[in-house]
Amino acid sequence: MKWVLLIHILGATIWTGGHLVLALTVLPRALRARDPNVIQEFEAGYARLGMPALLVQIVTGLWLAYQYLPSPAAWFGFGSPVAVHIFVKLALLALTLALAMHARLRVIPKLDADRLGVLAYHIVAVTILSVLFVVVGTGFRFGGW
Repeated sequence: MKWVLLIHILGATIWTGGHLVLALTVLPRALRARDPNVIQEFEAGYARLGMPALLVQIVTGLWLAYQYLPSPAAWFGFGSPVAVHIFVKLALLALTLALAMHARLRVIPKLDADRLGVLAYHIVAVTILSVLFVVVGTGFRFGGW
């Protein structure tokens, strides 16, 4: 279980760290220049590492959830602090995936300088969600938020 947790945490560092870099350094530069290519260049490189990291987090996260609470039906209840943590992480995942799909299908295909603000909201939202993943994840070890 320790190795799976380590891999999960490494995935979280890549995912969250990449989004913090994107939101705090790349996005402001793109907005100042009104140039979506700045973001697209970053994403082209980051996606090769970030998307596998997210996939690793999903797989290892589900495995860890099963280790903590072997009944997946209980993940959607509030019968214990562990169940609440798992539910919140699943909700954060659902929100992240919904934002990613919306950006990929609706925002990015029409992206230009005028629509850069819409993508900025997506980037900030996914970054906040990724930080919340980490905050909630620490609750497993330290007993809550």
